Amino acid sequence: MPEFSSQVISLFAKRATAPDQGGLLSGKDPSAFNTADPLRLWIIQVGIIVCTASLLSLGLSKIRQPKVIAEVLGGIILGPTAFGRIPGFTEHIFPDASRPYLSLVANIGLCLFLFLVGLEIDSGVIKRNARLSFTVALAGMVLPFGIGAGVARAVYSEFIDQSIKFTYFMLFAGVAYSITAFPVLCRILTELKLLDTTVGIVVLSAGVGNDIVGWILLALSVALVNGGAGVTALYILLACLGWTLFLLFPVRMALRWLARTTGSIQNGPSVFFMTVTMLLLFGSAFFTDVIGVHAIFGAFVAGVIVPREGGLAITMTEKLEDMVSIIFLPLYFTLSGLSTDLGLLNNGITWGYTIAIIVTAFIGKFGGCLFAAHYAAGFNWRESSTIGSLMSCKGLVELIVLNVGLSAGILSQRVFSMFVLEALVLTFMTTPLVTWLYPPHLRRRIAATGPSFDHVPDDEVTRKRPTAAQDGAFKTRFTVVLDKLEHLPGMMALTQLIQPPPPEYEQTPSSAGAAVVSPTAPSTRIPHFISTNALRLIELSDRVSAVMKGSVPDSLLLTDPMLSIFRMFGQLNGINVTPTLSVVKFDDLAYSVAEHAREFDADMILVPWLPPVHDAFSDPTGEHHHLQHGGQHGGLGQQAPPPSSPTPNKEAPNSSAPLVSVLPPPVTLSPSSGGPKSPSHNPFDILFRSSNFKSPAGGHSHSGHATPLGGGGDISNSVSIIHSQFVRGVFAQAKTDVA
Repeated sequence: MPEFSSQVISLFAKRATAPDQGGLLSGKDPSAFNTADPLRLWIIQVGIIVCTASLLSLGLSKIRQPKVIAEVLGGIILGPTAFGRIPGFTEHIFPDASRPYLSLVANIGLCLFLFLVGLEIDSGVIKRNARLSFTVALAGMVLPFGIGAGVARAVYSEFIDQSIKFTYFMLFAGVAYSITAFPVLCRILTELKLLDTTVGIVVLSAGVGNDIVGWILLALSVALVNGGAGVTALYILLACLGWTLFLLFPVRMALRWLARTTGSIQNGPSVFFMTVTMLLLFGSAFFTDVIGVHAIFGAFVAGVIVPREGGLAITMTEKLEDMVSIIFLPLYFTLSGLSTDLGLLNNGITWGYTIAIIVTAFIGKFGGCLFAAHYAAGFNWRESSTIGSLMSCKGLVELIVLNVGLSAGILSQRVFSMFVLEALVLTFMTTPLVTWLYPPHLRRRIAATGPSFDHVPDDEVTRKRPTAAQDGAFKTRFTVVLDKLEHLPGMMALTQLIQPPPPEYEQTPSSAGAAVVSPTAPSTRIPHFISTNALRLIELSDRVSAVMKGSVPDSLLLTDPMLSIFRMFGQLNGINVTPTLSVVKFDDLAYSVAEHAREFDADMILVPWLPPVHDAFSDPTGEHHHLQHGGQHGGLGQQAPPPSSPTPNKEAPNSSAPLVSVLPPPVTLSPSSGGPKSPSHNPFDILFRSSNFKSPAGGHSHSGHATPLGGGGDISNSVSIIHSQFVRGVFAQAKTDVA
């Protein structure tokens, strides 16, 4: 009994001393860190980090800067450089006790990101331009590594603790100098529309090789640091090499077999295939981490071995990239920014070394790629300079290398801040420098040089045939724009209508008395060869998968559903269809269509557009429905007049006048009088924003926007205002006819 009483008393005592669960309502500080419940502070940290990075990215995107700069700058602002100087900010928002939880989530995201980087690697790009990519990549790594090793001696003597071996610091400095940010490079090439140029192909293939060698060098550096003795480091390298070969051959074949068995190649990755791949990702990261190489190398190799058939790698990227880019990566680079204190650059010697690091890093990368592209590949000086500028982009890959060096104790916080500033400056200057060096009118496209170019002479010019549609001649070259699936049936019908008609046949008696069918000569000379170029437009978004689509357009030409349907339509109807694909930002869609038509030398551009239609639900009497189908209304026996006498719209802009003049405003009938009620709107007025545009119910629509159904208008939601802006842009920028 006493034992039972003591247990009861102990139980009530624990209940009495239980922590208050009232939270904020009990007056508790929600930002107070609790090791038993770290979620509340973690949510606060994530919210601040994501909002800061998003706001900075929104501003920097206006000057065409990659998102990584915004993420790193956000971390620097939240760190000791800016907000950290506010009393109590770091202690409440980013206390030291909460860093391990933030670091755990960030490193999980880093492994996922390196897996996505591995998915971006396409070995076929290197194989197609092996000689050029090898030459540029080798020169772009050897010279910077040598310069970095030389600068490392001076920096080591001035800023690094002498207990750190110089060879370790030299390795990290050399890798930081020679690395190229392949993911950022892909986005810059895509945004500047350089992927189909000779410069873009060489930079892309050289960047792939540079990226692979860079991660191998990083793994080597980490292995040497963790191994200590030479024998241990050798064992680490051999174990890493064995694991890599195991993944590249038997595991890769097994993964390809699993993808085919589960139907992942045809229908996208199945749940089982995704499960196996994720287990392989973290298992590979775990193995490379426990043997002494960083976990990110195992995640990178796991991404490399995923099959590329059927766009499987792109589909897997679409499933993972949003969470990685929105949550995980900003956390990692914010942690990097929290370790960056630009206040440590507080004297002339430090700033002198910082400037020297920036200048020598750019000269090493720029100079090596410049001379290799000019003397080994035969590019002119302007193109060679562009290649050197693009390859000098550092971005997030160097930041990962620097963070590994900081966590390993090789870099001090002052030297880490110096190299972070160097990475930001070189990444920031890449886009404006390339835009200045390589303007659009000087770019050489693969279509003019061929996919296997080896030498591009300076005096080569692109020869274009004379325009076929001159002096009233027939149009024979058409560019058909495909951007939405609902536009496909109409474009098919129109494409079939523009084909030349078959010759007419007549029967003539032969000498034997039998009738012989022979074609008659047409009264008008009609061309028998019509060339149709199907241009598939894909909008370039902030997602990695969109960049991957832009970097592998050849494979997308075979797998894109709209192009496959249109290609088969051409084969069945005997139409010559040349499919092409373009991945561009929305603001550049109209310009891309105009430029593509100029390069294809098209006589006419066919742009799909669904005109506004009336909603049957907003017209209970059914007047519009009957009139649009040419039927009678309410038994009145009266029909709308046929469009035989068009009424030109004199207030419409000049570019739309030919189209507006052939389509009169529909006339509705009044049920009471049987006469005409009031003219409906012209469907082209909303497209070209005619000044006399009114909604059918009498309401006005400003700036081309359809009046909502509840506000007196009855224009259906099938009219896309954004698409209308795109069509207007094509009319404004195209140098050829547009229909």
